[in-house]
Amino acid sequence: MPSRLSDALPHHRRPAAGPIWDTSAVGTAVVVLAAGSGTRMGAGSNKVLLPLAGRPVLTWSVLTALSVPDVVRVVVVARPGEEQDVTDALVPHLADDAAVDLVAGGAERHDSEVAALRLLEDDVEAGRVDVVAVHDGARPLAAAGLFTAVAAAARMHGGAIPVVAAPPLLVSDPASPVDGRSDVVRGGVAVQTPQAFRARELVDAYRSAAADGFRGTDTAVCVHRYAGVEAVGVPSTSANVKITWPGDVEVAEALLELA
Repeated sequence: MPSRLSDALPHHRRPAAGPIWDTSAVGTAVVVLAAGSGTRMGAGSNKVLLPLAGRPVLTWSVLTALSVPDVVRVVVVARPGEEQDVTDALVPHLADDAAVDLVAGGAERHDSEVAALRLLEDDVEAGRVDVVAVHDGARPLAAAGLFTAVAAAARMHGGAIPVVAAPPLLVSDPASPVDGRSDVVRGGVAVQTPQAFRARELVDAYRSAAADGFRGTDTAVCVHRYAGVEAVGVPSTSANVKITWPGDVEVAEALLELA
């Protein structure tokens, strides 16, 4: 069952009963995925709960999303069984009236997205949420301006994804006459999050995917397949790092010191 994180506040800090978001506002809902396993980190716990510059990794992107004027609601998706851990990590850093909900995700990314969209369906149908941005909680340094940019581009084009130039890829060519190899440089872009989409198209796409039994590995793939939306690229930077490997937390801390 979804929960309102403000319910975990001490009684003297709890807001008055009723919605903690402005139900008359129209804007962006941000889904922060925190249900990954993080096995490559070798940390023995969910990587989004690791400390980063004095607070858990997850709190950085949640607080950034809440700081964006256009954002009217945030949904955090936790790994089943970790709801209390995520609550304990977030609540000390949230304002009393923070519009944050927590819902349990599933075994795969697609399942977690579905869980969040079910929670948002009523707001989407009522027109209170016109864009949904899906963000990886393991990317703590995504800037507020990036959330704003992808949401604006999604309103205009249907969908938007942050992109950054990928490092050159060196490919061995065994047919080369010189020592049997040569290096070929191939350019490209790396895709990041938050990825934003018009809310109705996103919800409809995931409903169609469920009817087909389709489970996408990426939000943009599902929306393109079932809503025909070609997401546009929004320029990002390599500072939007993802905590994946041991040492990535130290990299993020160094970037925070430079900011």
